[in-house]
Amino acid sequence: MRPRSRPRRRTRSRTRSRTRTLLYGLLLGLLLGAGLLPATAATAADNGTWGVFPTPAAGAAMTDRAYFFHQGAAGSTLADSVTILNSSDRELTFQVFATDAVNTPAGGAFALLPVETRPKDVGAWITLAPEAASTVTVPAKGRKDIPFTVKVPADATPGDHVGGIVALGTAVEGIQKEGKVQVGVKRSVGARLYFRVPGPVTAGLSVEDVRVSRSAPLLPWVKNARATVSYALVNRGNVVVEPRVAVSAEGLFGREVLNRPARELKLSLLPGQRIELTEPWPDAPQSDWVTVKVTAGAAAHPDLVSESATDFIAVPWPAVGLLLVLAGAGATVWALRRRRHAQGEHQEPVPDLAGTR
Repeated sequence: MRPRSRPRRRTRSRTRSRTRTLLYGLLLGLLLGAGLLPATAATAADNGTWGVFPTPAAGAAMTDRAYFFHQGAAGSTLADSVTILNSSDRELTFQVFATDAVNTPAGGAFALLPVETRPKDVGAWITLAPEAASTVTVPAKGRKDIPFTVKVPADATPGDHVGGIVALGTAVEGIQKEGKVQVGVKRSVGARLYFRVPGPVTAGLSVEDVRVSRSAPLLPWVKNARATVSYALVNRGNVVVEPRVAVSAEGLFGREVLNRPARELKLSLLPGQRIELTEPWPDAPQSDWVTVKVTAGAAAHPDLVSESATDFIAVPWPAVGLLLVLAGAGATVWALRRRRHAQGEHQEPVPDLAGTR
């Protein structure tokens, strides 16, 4: 199968024991608020033991900001503060750092890079107060406010730059085996930070590498055939987009065999990120020539539409294989019987020597 793309619009944009940072789920879903302007109320990052969020205003116990959102021109410097809240009954010590955000390749969930990975974007622009240079200790049921600055480089590119500030617990909370190596597990919580540099912004979204994998029952039409539509979404622009995707398929003569209307994926696709997604198809055609099309857009950008399609031939191969085996066996039996019949017709009679004297 050869994918064919039909874009309707071009889009831009680690000795046996060691301790290593493992971000539980890469901080997946620690913060709600899927974008710069989420439709639903966001909540602060919290794992039940500690939380990380923008520092509340003076005199306020809690903040009304679930994440950081700033805007600043290239060359400018902004200041803010992050709060670590210890909800436990014991003193906790953290390593606090700033980093960049990514989408996980499979599924596209929001993730903050681990401490071992050096940030290259907005995470590198952030400087925490000297008090956070090594570790920060927060008393039981207490909190710690850590000021920081964001210094935007003079050559910063316009658009959205996404990262976060992470509080990594220094205590090893478990052991995980990776082959013959034992790995100490630590937990992290991070607060998102969105930063926009003013200038020309372009929303970009591309559907790529549409493909179909299929499995068919031994006896067709007794049990449904199953298929999985796989595809990639790429943000080729310089702003965050929240994709919505529609999947459709047509059989021979334009007959509709699949129609899934556009739906929100409930994820924020960051600039320059590529993610792989799948769509299960539990009642795929048993026998047909099918064209599958994936169309992506974004509600906030009505003119942003991209689509890509691929063709595949649905054939009940197990049944076809069984028929071929049976046909081959039948042909073999027929040939053998025919040969024996021919040999019987040409067999010469044996002379009766006892009767001739």
